[in-house]
Amino acid sequence: MSVDIATVKRVARLARIAVTEDDASRMAGELNTILGFVEQLNEVDVTGVEPMTSVIPMEMKKRQDGVTDGNKAADIVANAPATDENFFLVPKVVE
Repeated sequence: MSVDIATVKRVARLARIAVTEDDASRMAGELNTILGFVEQLNEVDVTGVEPMTSVIPMEMKKRQDGVTDGNKAADIVANAPATDENFFLVPKVVE
């Protein structure tokens, strides 16, 4: 795949980026270099290679997935001006 100056200008317009003629020609060359490298990577045979997140095998640390209520209801309503059974009491608003 090759990128020409018209494509660079179109992408720049879509991205709302001002590009001069000199910049467009320079960017076309840079994008063609990047796309050439990607095509070169596509030639590598990766059959049988598992995806990995690190070069050394690692186990993710996992916590026990238990449901709790947090036991912090009293701490949460401690600074409230008015509470009733760990609920906030608010004045009634009538408009």
